[in-house]
Amino acid sequence: MPVGNIAPPEVIHAIDGIEIGITAAGIRYKKRNDLVVFKLRDKAAVACVTTSNKCCAAPVLLVREHLSQLATSDNSVRYLLINTGNANAATGDEGYRRALQTCEALASKTEVAINQIMPFSTGVIGEVISSEAIINGLDACLANLSHDNWLAAANAIKTTDTIPKVASTQIEVSNGIRYQITGISKGAGMIRPNMATMLGYVATNAPIAKPLLQQILKELTNLSFNRITIDGDTSTNDCCVLIATGTDTANMIDTEHHPHYQAIYEALKKVFIRLATLIVRDGEGATKFITVKVSGGKTVEDCCDVAYAVAHSPLVKTAFFASDPNWGRIVAAVGYSGAKNLDANQVSVTLDDVAICTRGQLDPNYTEQQGQEVMSRPEITINIDLGTGEAKDTVYTCDLSHDYVSINADYRS
Repeated sequence: MPVGNIAPPEVIHAIDGIEIGITAAGIRYKKRNDLVVFKLRDKAAVACVTTSNKCCAAPVLLVREHLSQLATSDNSVRYLLINTGNANAATGDEGYRRALQTCEALASKTEVAINQIMPFSTGVIGEVISSEAIINGLDACLANLSHDNWLAAANAIKTTDTIPKVASTQIEVSNGIRYQITGISKGAGMIRPNMATMLGYVATNAPIAKPLLQQILKELTNLSFNRITIDGDTSTNDCCVLIATGTDTANMIDTEHHPHYQAIYEALKKVFIRLATLIVRDGEGATKFITVKVSGGKTVEDCCDVAYAVAHSPLVKTAFFASDPNWGRIVAAVGYSGAKNLDANQVSVTLDDVAICTRGQLDPNYTEQQGQEVMSRPEITINIDLGTGEAKDTVYTCDLSHDYVSINADYRS
């Protein structure tokens, strides 16, 4: 079961300029929605980051190609086409051809250029996708386009996810000017980001210039989706999209110095982190939600290296599953992290508010009973002070349970 607060927001704000259609196309799952179409207002600004996995899927290749083509034209992205159940990865030329077929079909039905379609897939790797199933489902998606289908879309893009992942907020930046932000994501396994490990779609009605939007997306993925790990595996299909539909040129946010910039940035950051941590809370077989906070580093890179070494460690993660305060595993992971400026004699570690290691040694006031009590909690923070500087970083992870093995052993059955 997912850990902690995982309920969808009470209010999911519609985003002016975006409609979403959903259907059950039968791509892999029976009698459940598995195909989603986003229709975007013409000239909406779209930013995207994609996986760094070199064995990336056919739709990822097409997304990159289409965005590159649009960068030198007056056209904009008009439709997102998302399927679950089949990743269309490691499928060679045939997989690419079939992904392109789906773009061609949607472009024909909506009378836009092929490169105005961005395809996304998630699911089993190594199986050629049924482009026919997707194409046959397009009319149903287009027929039920609605501003209010965010939650339904979050459910439709799930694979091993047990919950829909939705975040939404509204801010007022000045008298009478309100911006809405809503996003969805999917992911529960094969989670180790190298841009944004999952599929994620966040939109706002704020008017944000495209170059700044891309900069914001890069920064926010590094603070959110690039700071989560479940099993250390980077997917072949990772993509994250940020959309700004606003058309108010008088209030166009085109620089960090714009009076509305900081408010919209902080609100977007909140949504991104919520979506990222929902993925961890829904990690396959997870029973604990763990925050790894590293401070006192000489560089952010040192802090990130340490945080990820601890968060990835199967020995640390299984200790948390067993509620075993085996703090030596944490210190060992810090030591092999590769942090360039590490001084083992300066490292201190606390679990929540319990000091277990002070300057490289067992804290003199620590007791096993204290450690056991903390480790039994469903949400735990590992605080690691490197004692060498002022830099800091945070990574979110979960424990590693028997169920993780069972879920992935049975994934294709």
